[in-house]
Amino acid sequence: MTKITFVTASGERIETEAENGATVMETAIINAVPGIVAECGGACTCATCHVYVDDAWRETVGGPSMMEEDMLDFAFDVKDASRLSCQIKVKDDLDGLVVHVPTRQG
Repeated sequence: MTKITFVTASGERIETEAENGATVMETAIINAVPGIVAECGGACTCATCHVYVDDAWRETVGGPSMMEEDMLDFAFDVKDASRLSCQIKVKDDLDGLVVHVPTRQG
């Protein structure tokens, strides 16, 4: 299992274990992480699973695809570290990943 820590907008740290092959968004939903809405269920057609990838993990996670960049236009307070969690696949390399949940979703 891959460990992922979600830091909520209020600063609460929620440590989870994720199945490889799942997405960070699916992990958030299964663990009832506040602030991850995921209205489209992971189809990359909304911006309600927006997260900020912790700086220490940005290179490992990588950047968004062109389709994801288009959807991030609908997110609030987009930063260089912004990603849609539905587009981040869980794998062994992400063990220990930390993502921050914004104060509101798109």
